[in-house]
Amino acid sequence: MELAHSLLLNEEALAQITEAKRPVFIFEWLRFLDKVLVAANKVDVKEKQKKLVEQLTGLISSAPGPPTRKLLAKNLATLYSIGDTFTVFQTLDKCNDIIKSKDDTPTYLPTKLAAVACVGSFYEKMGRMLGSSFPDTISNMLKALKTAESQGRSEILLSLQKVLNGLGGAAASCHRDIYKNARSLLTDRSMAVRCAVAKCLLELQNEAVFMWTAELENVATLCFKALEGSNYGVRVAVSKLLGTVMATALMPKQAAVMRQNVKRATLDEVLELMATGFLRGGSGFLKSGGEMLKGGGSVSREVRVGVTQAYVVFVTTLGGQWLERNFATFLSHVLDLVSHPRATQTHVEAVYSRRCVSFMLRSTLGGLLGEKAQIAAGKDICQAISKQMRAVEAVVNDTSGENKAGAADVSASQHVMVCALKELGSLVQSLSATSSPLIQEPSIGLLETVSSVLLHPSMAARLAAAWCLRCVAVALPYQLTPLLERCAERINNLKSSPEAVSGYSFAVAALLGGVHQCPLGVPHSKGKLVVSIAEDLLRTAAQNSRLSLQRTQAGWLLLGALMSLGPSLVRYHLPKMLLLWRNVFPRSQKEMEAEKARGDSFTWQVTLEGRAGALCAMRSFVAHCPELLTEDVIRRLMTPIECAMTMMSHVPSVIKVHGTHLKASAAMVRLRLYDILALLPPKTYEGSFNALLRELVAEFTLTDNSANTTTSLLRSLCHYDDSVLMGSWLQETDHKSIEDQLQPNSASGSGALEHDPSSIYLRVPMGEAMPGPLPLGVSVIDASVALFGVVFPHVSFKHRLQMLDHFAECIKQAKGVRQQAVQLNIFTAVLSALKGLAENKSTLGPEEVRKSALALVMGALDNPNPILRCAAGEALGRMAQVVGEATFIARMAQYSFDKLRSARDVVSRTGHSLALGCLHRYVGGIGSGQHLKTSVSILLALAQDGTSHEVQTWALHSLALIVDSSGPMYRGYVEPTLSLVLTLLLTVPPSHTEVHQCLGRCLGALITTVGPELQGNGATISTIRSSCLVGCAIMQGHSDSLVQAAAISCLQQLHMFAPRHVNLSSLVPCLCVHLCSSHLLLRRAAVACLRQLAQREAAEVCEYATSLARNKDSTDSTTVNLNITETGLEGVLFGMLDRETDRKLCHDIHDTLGHMLSSLAVDKLSHWLKLCKDVLAATTEAGGGVVAPVDLGKEEDDSEKQDEIDDDIMFTALGEDNNAKPSVAPRWVTRVFAADCLCRIILLCENADKTHFDLAGARSAKAKNPKGDLLVLHLSDLIRMAFMAATDNSNQLRMAGLQALEDIIKKFACVPEPEFPGHVILEQYQANVGAALRPAFSPDTPSDITAKACQVCSTWIGSGVVSDLNDLRRVHNLLVSSLDKVQAGKGSSSQLYSESATTMEKLAVLKAWAEVYVVAMKIKKEAESRPVKEVKAGEEDEEEEEEEVGADILPPDSLIMLVQPELPSLSRLWLAVLRDYALLTLPAEFSSQLPPDGGAFYTPETIDTARLHYRGSWAPVLHAVALWLSSTSFGEGEEEAPAVPPQASGAPVYPQGNPGPTQSLEDLIKDRMHLMLGVSIEFLCFPRPEEPIEHVMSCLQALCTLLDSPCARTHISEDQLLGVELLNVLHRLLLTRDPPAVQLQVTAVVQETIRAAQDHLTQQRDTQGEKDGLSLRGEGGETGELLPGKSLVFAAMELMVFILVRHLPQLNTSHLPLRPQPRLPEESTRLVAHTVSILAELPSLCSPAGSMTILPTVLFLITGVLKETAVKTPDNSIPLPVSAALQGIKTIITSPLARAEKTPTQWTGLIRSSLASVLEYSQPGNIHTVSMLTAMTLFLLSASSEVIGVTVLQQGCMERYRNALLSSDPWVQARCYQLLLSVFQHPSRALSTPYIHALAPLMVEKLKGVERSRPGTVTELQAVQEGIRVLENLVGMAEEQNRVQLLALLVPTLVSYLLDDKAFSSAPPASKGLHEFALQNLMRIGPLYPAAFKTVIGAAPELKTRLESAVRANQASSKAKAAALLAQPTVQAAPTIKLKTSFF
Repeated sequence: MELAHSLLLNEEALAQITEAKRPVFIFEWLRFLDKVLVAANKVDVKEKQKKLVEQLTGLISSAPGPPTRKLLAKNLATLYSIGDTFTVFQTLDKCNDIIKSKDDTPTYLPTKLAAVACVGSFYEKMGRMLGSSFPDTISNMLKALKTAESQGRSEILLSLQKVLNGLGGAAASCHRDIYKNARSLLTDRSMAVRCAVAKCLLELQNEAVFMWTAELENVATLCFKALEGSNYGVRVAVSKLLGTVMATALMPKQAAVMRQNVKRATLDEVLELMATGFLRGGSGFLKSGGEMLKGGGSVSREVRVGVTQAYVVFVTTLGGQWLERNFATFLSHVLDLVSHPRATQTHVEAVYSRRCVSFMLRSTLGGLLGEKAQIAAGKDICQAISKQMRAVEAVVNDTSGENKAGAADVSASQHVMVCALKELGSLVQSLSATSSPLIQEPSIGLLETVSSVLLHPSMAARLAAAWCLRCVAVALPYQLTPLLERCAERINNLKSSPEAVSGYSFAVAALLGGVHQCPLGVPHSKGKLVVSIAEDLLRTAAQNSRLSLQRTQAGWLLLGALMSLGPSLVRYHLPKMLLLWRNVFPRSQKEMEAEKARGDSFTWQVTLEGRAGALCAMRSFVAHCPELLTEDVIRRLMTPIECAMTMMSHVPSVIKVHGTHLKASAAMVRLRLYDILALLPPKTYEGSFNALLRELVAEFTLTDNSANTTTSLLRSLCHYDDSVLMGSWLQETDHKSIEDQLQPNSASGSGALEHDPSSIYLRVPMGEAMPGPLPLGVSVIDASVALFGVVFPHVSFKHRLQMLDHFAECIKQAKGVRQQAVQLNIFTAVLSALKGLAENKSTLGPEEVRKSALALVMGALDNPNPILRCAAGEALGRMAQVVGEATFIARMAQYSFDKLRSARDVVSRTGHSLALGCLHRYVGGIGSGQHLKTSVSILLALAQDGTSHEVQTWALHSLALIVDSSGPMYRGYVEPTLSLVLTLLLTVPPSHTEVHQCLGRCLGALITTVGPELQGNGATISTIRSSCLVGCAIMQGHSDSLVQAAAISCLQQLHMFAPRHVNLSSLVPCLCVHLCSSHLLLRRAAVACLRQLAQREAAEVCEYATSLARNKDSTDSTTVNLNITETGLEGVLFGMLDRETDRKLCHDIHDTLGHMLSSLAVDKLSHWLKLCKDVLAATTEAGGGVVAPVDLGKEEDDSEKQDEIDDDIMFTALGEDNNAKPSVAPRWVTRVFAADCLCRIILLCENADKTHFDLAGARSAKAKNPKGDLLVLHLSDLIRMAFMAATDNSNQLRMAGLQALEDIIKKFACVPEPEFPGHVILEQYQANVGAALRPAFSPDTPSDITAKACQVCSTWIGSGVVSDLNDLRRVHNLLVSSLDKVQAGKGSSSQLYSESATTMEKLAVLKAWAEVYVVAMKIKKEAESRPVKEVKAGEEDEEEEEEEVGADILPPDSLIMLVQPELPSLSRLWLAVLRDYALLTLPAEFSSQLPPDGGAFYTPETIDTARLHYRGSWAPVLHAVALWLSSTSFGEGEEEAPAVPPQASGAPVYPQGNPGPTQSLEDLIKDRMHLMLGVSIEFLCFPRPEEPIEHVMSCLQALCTLLDSPCARTHISEDQLLGVELLNVLHRLLLTRDPPAVQLQVTAVVQETIRAAQDHLTQQRDTQGEKDGLSLRGEGGETGELLPGKSLVFAAMELMVFILVRHLPQLNTSHLPLRPQPRLPEESTRLVAHTVSILAELPSLCSPAGSMTILPTVLFLITGVLKETAVKTPDNSIPLPVSAALQGIKTIITSPLARAEKTPTQWTGLIRSSLASVLEYSQPGNIHTVSMLTAMTLFLLSASSEVIGVTVLQQGCMERYRNALLSSDPWVQARCYQLLLSVFQHPSRALSTPYIHALAPLMVEKLKGVERSRPGTVTELQAVQEGIRVLENLVGMAEEQNRVQLLALLVPTLVSYLLDDKAFSSAPPASKGLHEFALQNLMRIGPLYPAAFKTVIGAAPELKTRLESAVRANQASSKAKAAALLAQPTVQAAPTIKLKTSFF
C-alpha cells in the first residue's frame, strides 16, 4: 500500500501485484492523489500534468468500480482546475465518445459510467469555464439515458445533477429537455432511479422557474405517482423535492424572480395541491389489484406518508419565522386534512391519517419554534379546539334533529380533536414548567377548553383530552392535585351523564398515571377519594341501565389507575380490593350455569366489561405493587382468575345465543386474562394449563377468527441486527412514527388510546410520546403469544409434542394469504416459547419433540416470505441453544450445508445461509468450532454471487454473525474475508445499499476480531490495517447514510484498538458534517464516535473542528452548510441538544460535552464560561425569566430589584447584535445542562489549581501571563449565571441554578479581597444572592426548590460573607418565614403535593436552621476565647481594634442574637426530628413499634420516602441539639411544652408514650441522652459509603459537644457498657473512614469519654472518703484483669493502638523492620500527640492491679512514639508528639500509683525498663537529643532514687549527659546544662550526688576551655551562661568548708572571660556579652560569699589586677548602671530558653 503513495501511478509496482489486488492499489493511489493535489505545489502539478492526465484517462477505460469511478472523476476535475485547462476539451470529447458508444455489453458498462462520472465532475468543478460545450454534452447524456439500464440511468441522472449545479442559470436552454426526459423516470421500476431523478429535479428547480410556476401541478402529480409503491429512500428524496418546489413556489428565490416576471402561487393554492396528494394520492391509473386489498379506492399509504414528509420539508424550508406568522393557517389546513372523509374511510385509516398529521405538527412546531413562539402556537391550538367543540355542542344539543349532516361532522371532529389535543399535550410537556404562561392566562383558558372535550360524544376525543391533562400535570406538577379534585367533583356532580362519567374518569385515571413522573406526588387522601368514587360508581352501576356500562368501565378504570400509585398507597385499600374482585366473578360452577341461563345481551355486555375491568385492575396491581404479592394475596387473587378461565369456555355459547356484538367484550376479557397470567408465576395456575393452552393456541392459529390477523411481536422476538434482511422493517429514523404504518403486519403502527383505555395510566414505553395500544384483534393475539412463551417451559413433553404437531397441521390446512398469517403467528409463538426455555434454562425435550420442532422450522427456511425465513433462522439458533447437544447442532448444520451445495434458488440459499449464521450466534464460537471452516467457505462463495444481491446480503450478514460469535477462533480466516469485503466494496453498485450495509457489519466484526493486534507493525498486520482503512474510506464515500454510519462505527472500532493509525484530521471534519445530516442513525453514529474521540483527544477534536469552520469559506462551496461558528464544536453540540429528541443521541452529546469539558474547560475557561453564559442568557429573551417579575409593587425594597432588572436587560442586549444567532433560543433542557456544566467547571478548577480561588494570586498570574485564565476573575459572571438560572421559569433550571449558587458560595466564601483587607470578594454580591433566593420562598414554589433554597440560605449565612446586618436579616427573614410554615403542623389545609414533599420541605428548613445555629455557636465560642488574647497585647491596640470591629465586621454575637428568639420552638422541633429519625431507622422487625399515625413530620403512608429525607438532614440537627443541650445544661428550665406543634394530629412524641410534662428532669435528661447516643451510635456503626463525610463529622462533633456537659458525662460514665460500645463503634469507624479530620474528631470524643470516666471515679472515691485517692476502685479490681467488651480502658487502648500503628507503623514490633519513614505530616503529628496524651490518662482509670496490666503497653507506646518522633528539626522546635509524650511520662510517673502498697516491685520494674528504653533509644544519631535528655531528666526528677538509682541506669544517664555536654551543638549544651541544674538541685541528695560527682568536673573543663575559644554566636554565649549558672548553684549548695574550693574553680574561670580595654573595643558582640556577663556575676558573687571570695582573689594576684581594671573601665562607662546593679545584686536572670510546655 505504501507504494501507492506517489503523485504519479507507480506502474512497476502495479504490474508486480496480483490481478485481484490491483483495484485496491489503484483506489489507494487515487485516495492519496485526492489529498495531495489540493495541497501540492502548482508548479509540480503542472510539470507532471500531461503524464497524470494520461494515467487517469487510461483508467477510465479499465472498467473501474463505482467508488473508483467517483474518485477518478473528482481527481481529474481537480487536476484541471489546479493545472492548465487546455487539454480539458480533449478529455471531455473522449468521455462523450465513450458515452455515445453503442457497446451495450455488461463488461463495457463500468467504462461508460466512469465517463459519465467524469463529465459530471468536470462541470461541477469548472462550470461556465467549459463554455458552450454543454448543450452537446447534455443531449448526449439524455440520449444515453433513453437506452441505459437502471444502474446507468441513475448514474447519468446524478451526473446531470452535477452539470446543472456547475452551470447554474447558464444552462437555461437545456432545462426543459432535462425536465421532459427525467419526468417519466420518476415512476421507474428501479427505486434507485427514482431517487436519482428526484435529486436531479431538485437541482433543476433552483434555476428552472417553470417547475414551480406553469408546471407546478404536474410536478406535484408526478411526485404523488413516484411515491406509489416507493421505499423509504424514494420517499425521503421525493418528499424533499415536492416540499422544496412548493416552498419555492410560495417564496421564490430572489435571483430567479429578477430574471423573469413570475406569478407567485398563494399559500392556499400550494396547500390545496399538497392536500390532494394526502387525500387522493397519485390519482389516475390506480393499480387495481393491490389497492383492492388495502380497502377500496383509498389513497395508498406510501403516498400519504410521503406527502406527510413533504409537508414537513415545505415548512422547514420556509423556516421558523414563516411558521410563526402563518401557524394558524397551517394548523387549520392540517386539521382539515384529518377531518376529510377520504382520510378516515376505515377506523385504521383514520388512525393512520391522525398519526401523519400529528407527525407534521410535532416535526414543525416542536423543532422550528422557540419557546415563546410555541406558547403562541399553543394558544392557536386551544382556539381551534374550542371552535370545534362549540360546533359539536351545537349538534349534540340540537334535539329537533334537523341537523342531519351534523352527526358526520361529530365523528370527523373526533379525529381533529385527537390531533390537536395530542399536539397540545406534547407541546406543554416539552415546555415543562416554561409553559406556565399558557396555562395561567385566563384569555386562553387552556384547562377549561381541554376539560370541555371530556364531554365529547366520541371516546377517542375524551381520551385525548384526558391525556392532554396528564401532560399538563406532568409539566406543571402544582396543577396535579387541583385537577384531580376538580375531575373528582365533576364525576360526582354529573353522575347521570354517560359522557361525563366516562370522560372525567379517563381524566382522573390519566392524572393518576402521571403521578410517577412528578417526584413530589399527590396527597395520600387523593387515593381514598378515588377509591370512594370508584366504589360508588360500581355500586350504582346497576341502578340505571343507560349508565351501567359507563359506570362499570369507569369504576374499574379508576381502581386500575389507583394501583399505579404503588404499594405505599395501595396497601391500605388492598383488603377492600380483594373483596371487590372476588364478588365480580361467580363463586361456583353452579352459579355460573345459573348465570348462563338468565340475562339478555345487554346485561351480558355489562358483565363481560365489568369482568374485563376487574382483571385489568388486577393486572395493574400485580404490575405496580410486586411488594404486596405475598403467598396469601396470590392465593386470593387466583380465585377470581380461575373463575375467569372457566368462564372463557362458556362464552362462545353465550355469543351464539345473544349475538356477535359480544365478541369484542369477550376478546377484551381474554386479553386481560392473558395479561395478568403472564405477570404471575406459572406455578400458581398449573392446574389450568390444559384449558389455557387450548385457548391460547386457538387464539394465535386463528381457529375461530375469520380475519387473517397477524401478531406484532415478531419484530421484537427476532434479533435487532437482522433488520437489514427484513427489508420492509425499518431501521430507526426520524420518521419512525409514520413509517410504521407501512410495515407488513396487521394494523402496524395504528396504535391509538381508544383501543385500550387502560393504557392511559400505564407507563409510556421508552421513546414513545404517547401510549398507542394496537387494535383489540392484534392485542389479543400478541398477549396469547407472550403468555404461550411464559407457559411453554412448564408444560409436559407430551403436550409440547401435541402442540408442535398441531401447528404443522394448521399450516398445512390453511391456504394462500391465510397460511402466511397463521405461519407468522405460529413462528412468533414458537420463538417466544424457545426464548422462555432459554431464560428458564430448561431443555426442549426428548427426540420426538425435537424432531417435530425441527421439521416445523426447517419447513419455513424455504418460505418465500423473508420475514418468515428470518424467524425460522432465529428459531433454529434458539433451538440449538436450548438443546445444547453437539450431535444435534452438527445435524442441523450438515442439513444446511447440503441444502446450500445443491440449491440454486434464491429463497433456500438465503434461508439456509442465515441458518448457519444463527447457529453460530446462539451456540458461540466454541460450540460450533468444528463447522467453522465449512460455514466460512460456503458463505464466502455465496457472497460472490453477483447475480443475486439478496443472496449476497444474507450470506454477508451471516458471515458477520459468525465472525462476531467466533472471536479469536476466526483469526485464521481474517485475510480471505477481508479481501472479499474489499473486492465487493469496490464492485457492487452503490444502489444495492443492503449489500454495502452488510459489508460494513463484516468489516466491523473483523476489526473486533483482530482487536489490539492492530497496533502492531508486522507486515501482515499492516496489510490488514490498511485494508480496513481503505474499506472504511470506500464506505465513507457511499451515498447511503446507513453505509456511512457503518463506516464511522468501523473507524471508531479502529480508533479504539489502534488510535495512532486513525487520521483525526480527516475523520473529525467528516463527523462534523454528519452532525447536520437528516438521518438519525448517521447523527447517532457521528456523535457516538465523537464521544469516544473526546475521551482521549478532546483538544485535537475541537481544534480540527474549528479549522474546518475556518476553511469552509476558502474551499469550494459544496460542503454542507456547517454551522460551526466561533463557539466551535461545543457550540454545535449545545445547539443539537435543542433540536434532538432521541434519548440515546442526547445522552451521547451530554457525554461528549462532558469529556470536552473535563479536558479543556480549565485551560479555555473564558470560552466555556461564555458558552454556558450564552445558553443561560437565552432565558430572558425566550420569554419569562428575569425580565418579568410582575410583583414589583409588593416589594419593600423594589428599587434594588429594579436595578437588577436593568442590569440584566443590559446584559442580554450586549449579545443581541450578532447575526449568527441560532434559529431557536436554547430550550430549558439545554439550559439545565449548561447550569450543570457550570458546577462541573467550578469543580474542575478546584481540582486543577488553588489559584483559581485566590484573587490576589490570580491577578499576579494574569499579569505574568495575560493568556492565562483563572476562575476567580470571572466571579461576577458565575454569580450572574447562577442568578439567571435560579430565577428562571423552569423548575429544573431553578434547582440547577441554586445548586450552582451553593457551589459558588462554598468555594469562594473565604477568598479575601486584596484591595480591602479583612473583606472577602463575595461581599459585593450580597444583593444578588438575596434576590436569587427570595423567589424560592414564595408560597407557590414547589417543595423541592424551597428545600434546596433553604440549603443555600444556611450555606450563605454560615459562610461568614455577609457583613451587613441588614443583608443578613433579609436572608434570615426568609428562613423565619419558612419556620412559621413548619410550625403550622401536619394538617395544613391547602396541600398540593404528597405528604413526603411536606416532610422534605420542613426537614430542609429545620436542617438549615440547625446549620445556622451551629455556625452561630462556633462564632460565639471563638469570640469568647478571643478577648483574653487581646488584653495581653496591650491596652492601646485594644481600643483601635474595637473601633475597627465596629466599622465593618459583624459583632460576634449578632448571628446568635438572630437565632436566639427562635430557639425555644426550634429545639422542640429538632428533638422531634431526631425522635422521628430514631424510629425510622429501626430495623423492619420492629415496625410494629412505630406510632400508628406517624411522627412529628411524616405520615405512616409516606414512611418509605420520608426515610430518605430524614437520612439527608438528621446530622446537622443532631449537632445543633447537642449544642443546645450542652449550652442549656440539657434544657433545664425550658417550659415543658409538647414537642410537636399543637395542630399536629396529637402523635405521641415520646416513644415511651407518657406525655412530656409529667416527666422529671432526671428522666428527661436520660431520655434525651438515650436519643442522642442512640442516633449517633446507630449511624456510626455502619455509615453507608454514600453518606457524606460531613455527616460523620457532624455526628462526632455532636458527641463531643454533648460530652462537654456534666449531665451527659454522668450518664455515660454511670453505664460503663455504653462507653465501651461507643469506643468500639468509633474504632470500627476508623477502620472504614480515612480522612485525618475524622480521626482527630474521634480522638476528641474518646478524650471526653475518658474524662467523664475519670470524673466519675474521682467522685466515687471522694464519696468513699478515701483521701489517698488510691483504692481498689477502678478497672481491674484485685486481679488486674480487663475484660474485652466490658472494659472501657481496653476499648480505648484498642482504638489508640490502632491510630498509633496506622500513623507510625514502626511501632508494630511484629512486623519486620521497615525502611526509615518520612516525616509525619502536620495532621498526623497532631493526631499522634492527642492519642499519646489520652494513653497517659488511662492508668488513672484502673485499680493498681489493673494499671499494672496496661502500663507495660502504655509505656512501650509512649517511649516508642518518643523514639519515632524525636527527630532533629531545623529550628530546634520540639515536635508536638514529643511534648505530648514527655507530658505523658510525667503524668504516669507522678501518678498516685507510685505509692500503691500492692505493686511496688512491678512498678519499679516498669519504670526502670522504660528509662532503659529511653536510654537505648537516645543513642547518638539523627535523634532529637534534647527531647531524650528531657525524658531522662523527667524520670530522674519524678521517680524516687530507689527506683532508678541502679548503677546500670545511672551510668547510662551519665553517659548521655556527658555526650550532650561534649556535643558540637551549643543549643544542646545549653539545654543539657539546664537539665543538669534541675537534677543537681533535686531535693534527694542520694539521687543528685552521684551525678554531681560524675559530671561537674567535665563541666568545669568545658567552661575553662571557653577562654581559648570565645563564643561567636548568641547560642554559644547562652550555653556558656547556662554552664556558669550551674556552677554558681553548686557553689550555693555546697557546705561552708567546701565553698572556697568551688569558688577557686568558678572565679578564675569568670575572670578569664574578661577582656582588657584594647581587646574589648574591637571584640564581636557575643564576646562583649561574655565579658559583661562575667563581670556582673563576679560583682554579685563577691558580696554573697565575701570571706571565701577574698581568699580566692588573694591567692592569685593576676586575677585581682584583671578584675580591677575591668571594674574601672565599667564604672567609667556607666556609673549609674553599676549603682543600679549593686543595689539589686540578688536577682537571678531567668533562663533564656524556655520549653513550650513546662514539664517540671
